[in-house]
Amino acid sequence: MYSDENLLMISALQHILFCERQCALIHVEQLWIENLFTVRGEVMHEKAHSGEVEYRDGIRIERGVPLRSLHLGLVGQADIVEFHKNPNNINKFIPFPVEYKLGKPKSNRCDEVQLCAQAICLEEMMNVSISKGALFYGKVKKRHNVEFDSELRRITINAALHLHKIVDNGVTPKPVYDKNKCDNCSLKELCLPKHSTQTSVHSFMEKIINEETT
Repeated sequence: MYSDENLLMISALQHILFCERQCALIHVEQLWIENLFTVRGEVMHEKAHSGEVEYRDGIRIERGVPLRSLHLGLVGQADIVEFHKNPNNINKFIPFPVEYKLGKPKSNRCDEVQLCAQAICLEEMMNVSISKGALFYGKVKKRHNVEFDSELRRITINAALHLHKIVDNGVTPKPVYDKNKCDNCSLKELCLPKHSTQTSVHSFMEKIINEETT
């Protein structure tokens, strides 16, 4: 069990699965730079985070739902949570989290892990069991259904544990250049991925400043 002071953002799970250095730059060194993709993503999430509630075809739809799990040590916000009627109990509803993504389905499971973490938060908060949710990809404008099976839950729990380890250690991993990842990363100019000996961006910038002032 984690305390409120030790909670980390659910979105950091996607960062750590994408690139541990990117994760440390954001969540340890507190660095962030906007690019075209991050701005488009924010625009796409504006309505999803509006907090509006609506009913459609018997489904209650809530937007911008606050989330927290003391077991995973995570906090965040669900884009949308749909509440579907429970076929076994008409007086109860089953939460169905939906996460909006700008692009298209990825070859790795980082988006699924983020969604699964949201489901685990809802399970803990509402004392329910959630078997599935969905990812909506803006580029293809389609939902991708996700089953929260034991394997995905295992990956999600391990990712959360590793995230806390990275942040608690406070050490930024060295860069490993990967063209497919690095060239589209908003932190490329701060990360300096081709400088293989560089660890902390802050220490690197301090070194440059010292060299220029001496």
